[in-house]
Amino acid sequence: METGRLQFEEGNPAVTAQPARQRPPMEDAQLDPTLFATHSLPRDPRLLATVTNAYLGTRVYHDTLHVSGVYNGAGGSTHRAVLPSPLNVRLEAPAGTGDQLTETFALDTNTGSFLHTLEGPSFRASQRIYAHRTLPHVLAFKVCIARLAAGSRPIRVLLWSAFSPESPDLDLHLGPDFQGFRYLYGHTLTPEQPGGPQKEVHMMWTPVPPALTLGEGEETRTWDFLTVVGGSQVEAQACLTEALELQARGSLYATHAQAWAQFWTGCSLDVAGPLALRQALRSSLYYLFSALPQPGTSGYVCHGLSPGGLSNGREGECYWGHVFWDQDLWMFPNILMFHPEAARALLEYRVRTLGGALENARALSYQGAKFAWESADSGLEVCPEDIYGAQEIHINGAVVLAFQLYYHATQDLQLFREASGWDVVSAVAKFWCSRVEWNAREKKFHLRGVTPPDEYHTGVNNSVYTNVLVQNSLHFAAALAQDLGQPIPDQWLVVADKIKVPFDPERNFHPEFDGYEPGEEVKQADVVLLGYPVPFPLSPDVRRRNLEIYEAVTSPWGPAMTWSMFAVGWMELKDPSRAQGFLDRSIINVTEPFKVWTENADGSGAVNFLTGMGGFLQAVLFGCTGFRITCTGVTFDPLCLTGISRVCVSGIFYQGNRLNFTFCKDSVTVEVTAQAWPRAPQLEVELWPSQAQLPLLLGHKVSFPCSAGRIQRSPPVAALKLQP
Repeated sequence: METGRLQFEEGNPAVTAQPARQRPPMEDAQLDPTLFATHSLPRDPRLLATVTNAYLGTRVYHDTLHVSGVYNGAGGSTHRAVLPSPLNVRLEAPAGTGDQLTETFALDTNTGSFLHTLEGPSFRASQRIYAHRTLPHVLAFKVCIARLAAGSRPIRVLLWSAFSPESPDLDLHLGPDFQGFRYLYGHTLTPEQPGGPQKEVHMMWTPVPPALTLGEGEETRTWDFLTVVGGSQVEAQACLTEALELQARGSLYATHAQAWAQFWTGCSLDVAGPLALRQALRSSLYYLFSALPQPGTSGYVCHGLSPGGLSNGREGECYWGHVFWDQDLWMFPNILMFHPEAARALLEYRVRTLGGALENARALSYQGAKFAWESADSGLEVCPEDIYGAQEIHINGAVVLAFQLYYHATQDLQLFREASGWDVVSAVAKFWCSRVEWNAREKKFHLRGVTPPDEYHTGVNNSVYTNVLVQNSLHFAAALAQDLGQPIPDQWLVVADKIKVPFDPERNFHPEFDGYEPGEEVKQADVVLLGYPVPFPLSPDVRRRNLEIYEAVTSPWGPAMTWSMFAVGWMELKDPSRAQGFLDRSIINVTEPFKVWTENADGSGAVNFLTGMGGFLQAVLFGCTGFRITCTGVTFDPLCLTGISRVCVSGIFYQGNRLNFTFCKDSVTVEVTAQAWPRAPQLEVELWPSQAQLPLLLGHKVSFPCSAGRIQRSPPVAALKLQP
């Protein structure tokens, strides 16, 4: 994130966030890494749990919800539009019963729902809040009152609500009720660009009474409250009708919970290790994948993933809901490994915003495409500080790297041949070639006046991170062109081979940029990203020197994803003790009780910080396993850290196959569990250094002593021999 952006937070995060971390979890949930329960809510409302699906997002007990792709405001002021939330409802006990009640709040990742319970001697009342997993236009809560003691007197529970049909971003009007549901509609006030569209929003919801009563003689009763949002009245009514059909069959919540159960069956990253680590893994997977559609969903249109997710991003918070490199470098690799359809949808967002990227390059007098440092709907630059929009061009390299990983993992040529993926890759290559300058003295291409990930240094020359990404982008563009039968411009490989990659042979490390001296403070992970996630060959000695030099000068106040990349580096070097220390450090931004991440360790910055979660997940998914997605397969080199005896990864994807990968200190087990795509190739494991090749047959586990190797396609002849 950029250093100059001023953000306005609710309360003082430096003061209010820390006490929430110190609140102990409930005893009955202490050993369950999937359920986060408490008897009291955090004082800082930013740390409340989020409920999100691919279209709608909110925080529990918050007056605002957001709609994917709906922004208000011009240029750098554009931000997620505020829509008033009918879900901002909370159970309250009637007068005279408070002292006798036990109150609990729990985020249940198994069912993707938030549960509030009031329980006393004679009754239990519960409210379950959720963003429907398979009906993305639907948010809902259900209230259940159950009688626990003998008797038949009515039981009355209050509902606190502060809904007001107003928004600072939308011109809203109350319309006529529809089948007993309230109706609110309108459009955004100010388009992102002059003459651009003003997005419509249509919302229907169940009116909320001041109280609910379990009648005389009733043992239990449930009430459903729906909120449905669409881009037109017709869409909202159709989505409501679909939800009501499920409600009439008593399966509205059940279909949601079943979808989450199905998701977790096919996606898991867990360890035999400390509970805090397991909780961080589960919560990070939950928050990241709740923002994406259920696997198998068709017709999903992605509007990008922002650092704070869809539940945040109003004006003044969480970078206004803009899309950064965070999506492509920090979140995307995890999504690709488990959910390739969603990964493709993220790439399609970049395809749809290519027009804006082309215009960004033209505005800077360069050719090709320059993807916006901060992007919203159009892809035009919406960063409020010009310096970052003009200089943080390394985002181009992150975008192409995402396309590269996707291509290697899927071999989905259709995206590149027919769906404009090639246009993105080639346009970035053109930009790089127009942006570099030839230095006759050094006989190298230079890239001048850039800001690297370390935003403490702006306007530098030859950022090593950026220049390596230039090299990587151009090599991939040339290789892809060959696969597609496209001509390869000579300049692409000339620039790739001749661009300067700063290196100090005397001190055996990579200076961050020309003129960098060891000891200068850096904001966040920068040079240490070379090797992983950016593919770049480094000797162990140079990798170690880069880690040691930049560890000593990286700001402790930087963003959450930094330390996870140090952990990956030390895992590559087989130093489990140092890697464990950085992995532990990477989760200090997890707050209690609902495991919401803050951008910075003092509680400030963006929440719920998907970027930090993405970095942390990569530290385990790619660090502990050693996974690297390459053009020849997925390599692995497992390492068990101190205190972790086993790592289990379920549901990873490679070229149409689903696999489980489990390892401990002594052994590795790999199993192909499904062939998810038609004509998925036969796979095998090649072990190193022996080069032994073990076929991976569907449903058969293959185990071997712990070693490095590669999951790859079986040669055609070998695959034929394995056919029954």
